Amino acid sequence: MEISFQSPYYLILLVSIPLLVITHYYSLKHTKRKAMKFANFEALKRVTGEHLITKNITLLIIRVLFLIVLVIGLARPVFWYRGKSNHNDFVIAIDMSASMTAEDVLPNRLEAAKESAKVFVDSLDSRTKLGLVAFAGVSFIESPLTIDINEVKRQIGNLDIMTAGGTDLGGALITSTNLLLSGDKAKSIILLTDGSDTSGFAVDENIDFGLDYLRKSHITLYAIGIGTEQGDFGNLPEELEITYSYDEEELKNMAEATGGKFFEATNNEELLYAFSEINSLTEEGNLSIDLSVAFLTISLILIFIEWGMINTKFRAVP
Repeated sequence: MEISFQSPYYLILLVSIPLLVITHYYSLKHTKRKAMKFANFEALKRVTGEHLITKNITLLIIRVLFLIVLVIGLARPVFWYRGKSNHNDFVIAIDMSASMTAEDVLPNRLEAAKESAKVFVDSLDSRTKLGLVAFAGVSFIESPLTIDINEVKRQIGNLDIMTAGGTDLGGALITSTNLLLSGDKAKSIILLTDGSDTSGFAVDENIDFGLDYLRKSHITLYAIGIGTEQGDFGNLPEELEITYSYDEEELKNMAEATGGKFFEATNNEELLYAFSEINSLTEEGNLSIDLSVAFLTISLILIFIEWGMINTKFRAVP
């Protein structure tokens, strides 16, 4: 459980609290000076009570609380917790690099991935929103988040090998996360790949940035590594330099960093099992409650209390 803020920059307004306290005591001092102009202090005492002029600490506390609650409400606090969810939002990110044409998973890695993904889509609740990302050296949004399952399946069927070389896992995570940012359902990314990140010199930084983005967005990553270690690349030109297997430790660490799980798929049965297990695991996920309305309502109540108090014994003496 934790609380995050959608607009944290508003929290800078909390620095105005000392200014409020200073203003309160300055106003009190000014009120005392005005009261000294009255000649009949006994009459004032009968009006104001035992003390001629109080410090109005209660009123100050109410005003400080009002300011704190108002600023927190403007910062849009969201309470995150793990709970049962009837339906999640998913983005399926599928590796489209040349090595996905390897035939160690029949008929080849790409076609096996596409067919198992379609089976997974068919098993989901009708209210589930789905998105599709294809990636190699770069990432592309093939389908934005939608409840149109048939459209997602059509886009999955249209996937083909990309000409852009490499495997940008970090970029795929960022692109997939951007699709899931809206909404208050549990959110998950299914990353299916047969290679390690080859996006450039700063590979570790690239993946770390993507994972940090996922964690801040409370998204769970499930990683599926497809293919065998030896591979089967007889159908590829010899001049192509490809990574024929994934880094199991890397994918496992990526998934576990977000509370997800890694699956190894060396054949079609294991691939179908991985998707089935993910569907089962996502019955529980990261859920959120937007607290901004509650805090803004409390601030409104406090301001009404303050208005009422300044018209009773807490009012300033003229």
